[in-house]
Amino acid sequence: MERKVRAFVFVDALGWRQVERYGFLSDLLPYRREIEMQFGYSCTAIPTILTGERPSVHGHLAFYDYAPERSPFRAMRLLAPFLRPRGFWRRGRVRNVLSKLIKRLYGFTGYFQLYGMPIERLPKFDYCEKTDLFVKGGLKPVRNLADVWSAQGMRYHISDWRLPESENFRIAADMFRKGAVDRAFVYSAAFDALQHDNVGRDDILRRKVEAYAESVRELHRALSEGGRPFELTVFSDHGMTPLRGTVDAPAALGRTGLAWGEDYASAIDSTMARFWWLKDGAEAKVRDAFAGFPGHWLTEGEMRRHGIWRDDRKFGDAIFLADAGVQFCPSDMGVKPLNGMHGFDPADEDSRACWLSTVPVPEGVSRVCDYFKVMVSQV
Repeated sequence: MERKVRAFVFVDALGWRQVERYGFLSDLLPYRREIEMQFGYSCTAIPTILTGERPSVHGHLAFYDYAPERSPFRAMRLLAPFLRPRGFWRRGRVRNVLSKLIKRLYGFTGYFQLYGMPIERLPKFDYCEKTDLFVKGGLKPVRNLADVWSAQGMRYHISDWRLPESENFRIAADMFRKGAVDRAFVYSAAFDALQHDNVGRDDILRRKVEAYAESVRELHRALSEGGRPFELTVFSDHGMTPLRGTVDAPAALGRTGLAWGEDYASAIDSTMARFWWLKDGAEAKVRDAFAGFPGHWLTEGEMRRHGIWRDDRKFGDAIFLADAGVQFCPSDMGVKPLNGMHGFDPADEDSRACWLSTVPVPEGVSRVCDYFKVMVSQV
């Protein structure tokens, strides 16, 4: 029996609300399900999609974790005397150039960006995405999609995340027409950035969604022309929540009198602040400082439910999650808020992801971590 071609298209940030609002491919992909996002960001969701494991296993929650003993940037402490004035080193263009230099210097093959991380603190942090997550061995010791498809003897194609999405769609369509692959993972990331800036702008977002619809229709035509039986599925990792307010965590922490790196350490992302307690008494003062902020401290039960609890406390001794729509600003991600953000509680309606397919949705697919078992199934 001829092996069926199974094609999976991952559109970053194509949330369930956008799918419903614009009627995205309801004729071509009639089997549809609202999906619970993985707690965290795209850097959390992508390893989850590629392994079927949650952050507690694959180890990716946020880009930076406080880990002085294993930081690859320890030698950069020698640069501290030259990191003045700080304002210069916080400029976006300077950061982009420096990020490229650091990536090349350390031989990172994965995505790397400094964002707003204070450079003088970098020697205290580890970075999670040193390697290309999409290639064989990219998430070892956890098996990823390339590892499994290769072991199954599949002729497979996984998009190069460095290429423009139009090129990735074109390459996949060519392969489908030639009947050159049994499995394909087509990656498209541009909608995430577009929504960060334009969430709620129906005139802009609708045009982009319609462009995606045509790209997917072209993939469908190419699969049909390939002459083999096939399935085509589009899925996402999360939606996008509009900005509803900001909180200034660095200012609040500054009023505690605590010293970063001596009393506590922190990594403040756009929607969550993670802390490591280095001295007794620091936790109580930080919790007092956050008492009036819109959000809450995650309980151990919540962390376990979200798949982010680790006994080694890699992700932090404590995590404060902002309410949906509220962003930490400034943060270690940047000095300005974005019009839209994700990374809130998975129950947030704007955060819901989607699964859309030409075939019925398999039983048990309700969360992002469930995608993997469908992609590697040989049935």
